[in-house]
Amino acid sequence: MPASRLTPMTLGLSALLCAGFACAATTLPATSISAEADEDDPRVKNTNTATRTATPVRYVPQAIDSVKTENLRAYGTNDLGQALSGIPNVSSGADTRFDSLRIRGFEASSDFYLDGIRDDSQYVRDLHNIERIDVLKGPAAVLYGRGGQGGIVNRVSKLPQAGRASSIEAQGGTNGTRSLYTDLSADPTDNISLRLNMGNEDTDSLRDNISGNRKLFAPSMSWQLTPQLNWLVQYEYSRYDRTPDRGIPGVRGRPADVSRDTTYGDPRDYIDDTTQSLRSKLAYELNDSWQLRHTLGVFKLDSDFDNTYLTGYDAKTNTVGRQRWQQDLTTRNVFNNVELEGGFNTFGLEHRLLTGIELGSQRRDPKLSTSTAVKDGGKAVPSLDLKHPNRHLSHTGPMFVSSNNHTEVESQGLYVQDQLRLNDQWQVLAGLRYDRFEVDTTSKVTHARQKVDSHNTSPRLGVVWTPVENHSFYASWSKTFSPTGGGLIGITPNAAGNANDLSPELTKQKEIGVKSDWLDDRLSTTLAVYELELYNRRTRDPENPLVTLLSGVQRSRGIELTTTGKIVGNWYVRGGVGVQDAKVVKDNNGFEGKRISDVAKRNASLFVTWKPEMGWYAETGLTLVGERYADNANTVVLPGYGRWDALAGFRHKEWDVKAALNNISDKTYYASATSANQIQFGDPRSLVVTGTYNF
Repeated sequence: MPASRLTPMTLGLSALLCAGFACAATTLPATSISAEADEDDPRVKNTNTATRTATPVRYVPQAIDSVKTENLRAYGTNDLGQALSGIPNVSSGADTRFDSLRIRGFEASSDFYLDGIRDDSQYVRDLHNIERIDVLKGPAAVLYGRGGQGGIVNRVSKLPQAGRASSIEAQGGTNGTRSLYTDLSADPTDNISLRLNMGNEDTDSLRDNISGNRKLFAPSMSWQLTPQLNWLVQYEYSRYDRTPDRGIPGVRGRPADVSRDTTYGDPRDYIDDTTQSLRSKLAYELNDSWQLRHTLGVFKLDSDFDNTYLTGYDAKTNTVGRQRWQQDLTTRNVFNNVELEGGFNTFGLEHRLLTGIELGSQRRDPKLSTSTAVKDGGKAVPSLDLKHPNRHLSHTGPMFVSSNNHTEVESQGLYVQDQLRLNDQWQVLAGLRYDRFEVDTTSKVTHARQKVDSHNTSPRLGVVWTPVENHSFYASWSKTFSPTGGGLIGITPNAAGNANDLSPELTKQKEIGVKSDWLDDRLSTTLAVYELELYNRRTRDPENPLVTLLSGVQRSRGIELTTTGKIVGNWYVRGGVGVQDAKVVKDNNGFEGKRISDVAKRNASLFVTWKPEMGWYAETGLTLVGERYADNANTVVLPGYGRWDALAGFRHKEWDVKAALNNISDKTYYASATSANQIQFGDPRSLVVTGTYNF
């Protein structure tokens, strides 16, 4: 479609977006564009996630895995945990409330990013407006600040592109999925491009009375204001209203032997998350070598729930205990980032220098009520029979405020990075970041208040050696920090002992590997070996349990191999295998020698696709996950499993119709667990049919 062509759809979309943004539009900066020659190639050959500069993946001295959401949508996947289940040494720890992952054995619930902007609120993310998901393995504080012990997850959203076609997609499935989404593009002028993703999805479940509804509205604009100045503005509204599924309990060291449709909730249970995100990125080309960027991210979450929580199995009565919780949660995040990037030479050495400053302001207000305080006429939540639960046995007593806090976080970060090219064979990546993190929490119940101020310096050093053209060997060392109150945002004012006064936990990683291109640059592989250690883990003082020490150790050692690309002709492959040993090495709380929950020693996936340019195509794949524990005490084990999926489709010009069969063997498996009392079933066999029309 010519850039200057005006059609009724172009005019209508222009008017809609301009009404929402007062015609504030953008052009994607050249440094973040990476053209893919083959749209069916599963590889992502250039990335901004690992270095915040446009860098070929092969020259990043750290493992990074990328998943294109196009490869997930056909299977009905709209969940981060399921989307990344086959990534080596990545596993889901999610429940029905919010996304949670383990990366290389370490918790990553607060290490989510959207287009490089911190997105650490507790909710379930929608993938319909996401182009791909990047998983950067290992500490990432040198660029992103606190957290990121095992790695980070960065969702890269769909951006406006000049001349891009529009599409409409309808999907239905035996699992009760019914969805309709549109992806509209328009170019009202030569220097403005518009895009709008919007839609609705309804889902049911084999699980008794479990359902949900998603809504999405995501306009974006790119505007080339001048030949040097680009502006990108994106807005996203997402709502997910659902019936929560708290899973099943562990019984005698295994998941309870109950049918997959058994639930223990209450008919009035619900979770309703509404999120809004506004992102602005200005990029100014100072000259041919230097660029100045300003990024602003504003995020708001409103989350309400009335939820029945499983507390465990009682063998004497053969019943499942429950609690009832209610929460009214609001969060607001504002992040400002200014970066200067440029290239220069010194004594024949090529530098790509990045320096930046990040300012963050976060607010979190959770009001939590519970039924557990049986006082003043309170009543306990009725327990349910393990095999035949009567979900209409509801809690009828009053609720009591458990906590009602207001937390404010102010953070500042200053960082510098140099990508140094010594010659055709050697490259060096070096970076350093200084962070200051201040958390201030006030309890509206006790009126207690406490403020904690932390600071830390995070280094990173990597070397890449390319002795032959298609093979790059690398070694890297990096370090990250996790301050008190930096996870879920907030502390307990005047908590017993000295927990709030401790220095940040520190994690370091050593990694070596080789990244290679094969078969005339059609196939790419990454082999990585690493040791990741949290060497001052919080643990109780054995002499005084009220005192917390920074003397524990948690360690993960592993090896990973990934393969993506084209084998021959129209045959593509994507997959990988990971082996890791993640455990607590030193501890005073009884966890010494225990494996980390939800972390398998082995996991793997392999998908093979046959996809000519037009006509029939097909794909089949296996996802393998080894045995895991549901809890850090290692009392309940989740059996390993293998899931077999396949799809077949036909595309011709504007049309693409495909049918996917998930879990072909109808394997009963357990996808994740948040405790020994809350274990999530994996999805049963299901058929998903998708039709797409491009125009």
